[in-house]
Amino acid sequence: MTKEQITWADFDKINLRAGTIIAAEVFKEARRPAYILQVDFGPEIGVRKSSAQITVHYSPEDLIGKQVMAVMNFPPKQIGPIMSECLVTGFYDASGDVVLAVPDKPLQNGAKLG
Repeated sequence: MTKEQITWADFDKINLRAGTIIAAEVFKEARRPAYILQVDFGPEIGVRKSSAQITVHYSPEDLIGKQVMAVMNFPPKQIGPIMSECLVTGFYDASGDVVLAVPDKPLQNGAKLG
């Protein structure tokens, strides 16, 4: 699916940061299988919560210590009993399940895509 072109100014509005998952637990109240993640984005941003439907490819134990990329400047969103504070990014595989978008080298938590 092709989307309309954007400008550099549009892209520059996205605050995409690297962070490390420090906690992951089954989101029991979710309508679709999901985890509640706590992601450390370093001292400037701190730890943020996110809900992620990534249960097909990952267990909570697999996620601890994994670096991810997340959009930081969406408004917080209430998802059941939790407030999601960032959007962890990923790609849909051929089955429609999410594979996380991750840096291929270790980064400082809070590193900005630029």
